[in-house]
Amino acid sequence: MTANATDAPRTAVVGHRAGVRRPPRTLVAAAVVTAALFALPGGYVVWRVMGGSGSPLALLASRRTIEPLWRTIQLAVLVSTSTAVLGTGLAWLTTRTDLPLRRLWRIVVPLPLVYPSFVGAAAFISGLAPGGIVHDLVGYLGVDLTTRLHGLTGSWLVLTLFTYPYVYLPVAARLTALPGAFEENARLLGDGPRRVFARVVLPQIWSSIAAGSLLVFLYTVSDFGAVHLMRFETLTQTIFRTRLFDRDRSFTLALLLLVLALLVVAAERTVSRSGRRRGAGLTTLGDRRSLTVPLGRWAAPALAATTSVVGLALVAPAVSLADWGLFGFLRARHGGMPLRLDWHDVLGPTWNTVWISVLTALVATVVVLPVAYLVARHRSRLGEAVNAVVVAGFAIPGLVVALSMIFWTMHASPFEFLIGSMPVLVFAYVVHFGAQAMRTAQVAVGTVPRRMDDAARLLGAGRLRRLATVDLPLMAPGLAAGAGLVMLSTMKELPATLLASPIGFRTLATQIWNTYEALFLPETAILAMVLLCISAVLTWLLVVRRSEHLR
Repeated sequence: MTANATDAPRTAVVGHRAGVRRPPRTLVAAAVVTAALFALPGGYVVWRVMGGSGSPLALLASRRTIEPLWRTIQLAVLVSTSTAVLGTGLAWLTTRTDLPLRRLWRIVVPLPLVYPSFVGAAAFISGLAPGGIVHDLVGYLGVDLTTRLHGLTGSWLVLTLFTYPYVYLPVAARLTALPGAFEENARLLGDGPRRVFARVVLPQIWSSIAAGSLLVFLYTVSDFGAVHLMRFETLTQTIFRTRLFDRDRSFTLALLLLVLALLVVAAERTVSRSGRRRGAGLTTLGDRRSLTVPLGRWAAPALAATTSVVGLALVAPAVSLADWGLFGFLRARHGGMPLRLDWHDVLGPTWNTVWISVLTALVATVVVLPVAYLVARHRSRLGEAVNAVVVAGFAIPGLVVALSMIFWTMHASPFEFLIGSMPVLVFAYVVHFGAQAMRTAQVAVGTVPRRMDDAARLLGAGRLRRLATVDLPLMAPGLAAGAGLVMLSTMKELPATLLASPIGFRTLATQIWNTYEALFLPETAILAMVLLCISAVLTWLLVVRRSEHLR
């Protein structure tokens, strides 16, 4: 997911005007239903808080609420700040300097996206534990390693290492698109590389840095797995812990988390719109060649820093997981304790992960397509409003979506049959990740020439036939890209799956979580490697290749 994954195309929304057809009633009805469904989880949280037995203001002002809120904000600020520095530095090194092997670094630097945060946290903890590869290697050097990653420090380190690509990707794309004329003029006027970066480059990429950092902020406040393993209680931890015995407090905290996330999304969209306006002026310049800055004596330190980041964020967790998996396999082969894992325990969750992710991606694409038509083709105010509701669903943490749907099905008597069912799980996924398909769907609709649709209409083709024979074949690549992003996010989702999945339904994420909680580290490593392989293929196809093609 990139920083602009949920942005809508810029369209002048002025209602019905010449050249813009009035949308069909069926399209309007579908969009209204979509808005109602996407607003359901957040609306239910608000309704529960307002109708609770306790005073919402008293709960919000209590120490038990303020403390996890402060820890959440503290962690989010630290992680977003460090990722802004790290992501921007790596983007500048790989796109604007003569860093050795920079083409290789462009490929591997974004790859930590393949790690779900809880898998990365588990890998670091197991690597530093007695018997872990880091602990043993340091022990061979005569050092007694007693360091344990936990609390704020451990959460900050893990989340920084696995979320900096959210800043790196938009900043690298922006740096690649910047013309070199301004920098060359500044150099001719006597400015050094540092002054040129501070006065010329930084103002031009600031919106991309801010948008990526806000996305990291949103990811951090919504994170559940990493902070749980690091024993750092944030809002998500408190909500999960109090959901059964203190529901009023749980929903009050969920509303607080929802408001915080919506504020972050609003800020991100404001920054993104500002960046697009600034970028529009630069595209008129003829020379778009980037200026390459020679590193000189700083080449070796820059290469060492880049290698260290990639080693910590990509190689070290993979080595730790491979070490534990190999240890368990060799232990079983040599007559030791057998693995508490058979082929069924691997193939079953893998198959469940794949088919539920594909189903969610298909449903999300179908659901957002009418809204994309309203926005991109009909320029409807209603479409813009529904688009905002869908994007707001992306801000709602998966934990909050699942929590609201569980209790809604329990208290809505006509829908009690949905309790613990697969439709509720898919619905939670679609609400949380549907916005990732919205942007690409709008772009895909915009790629269909109106004249082809008009020609098919003149030949007597109805709406459904035009959709099947004209629109869908042309929109297929864009829709597939959006569906792939939804699929990638779904297969890594943990809290919503833990809460809303039917009894006995296991995905790779929940199976990894359960085996790690039971301290079966070799089994955890094997399952994690399977998930990482699938995630790596999708990340390569959807993120790395697309970013390379843009360059």
